[in-house]
Amino acid sequence: MSDAGGLPATVAFRLGTLGAIYGDRLAAKIAVHDLKLKHAGLMTALEAGVAASQQDLAARMGVAPSLVVALADHLVRLGAIERRRDPADRRRQVLTLTGHGRELLRRCAEAAREVDEEISAPLGADQRAALHDALGAIAERAGLPTS
Repeated sequence: MSDAGGLPATVAFRLGTLGAIYGDRLAAKIAVHDLKLKHAGLMTALEAGVAASQQDLAARMGVAPSLVVALADHLVRLGAIERRRDPADRRRQVLTLTGHGRELLRRCAEAAREVDEEISAPLGADQRAALHDALGAIAERAGLPTS
């Protein structure tokens, strides 16, 4: 990328600014389900169906264990996840996604697709595909889920 144009011309600035705008729009859409983006992130981490400890999830998500505990407390109250003692180590809490949690996650994905349509409205089909591929490559490199 050229140095011309200053800060607004950089990918980092554009992604940060657009991310804030469209992240807020997605957050507003999922708020009707009493969820925040971090709740959806935790449920996404559990979606594979493998029970995970709160410690494991904190490491996987790159957040403080206390945040996972707070997010999990809320999701337990919603019936989206279950928290159980690990039979192999009673000190560990294991989290699993419930059927209701899977439904909430489906609704979050639906809301995200609606925001995707807003984002990509000015783009042609080839540009949409290129954007999707480019963001997928960047997300993969950052260790984020891509599907």
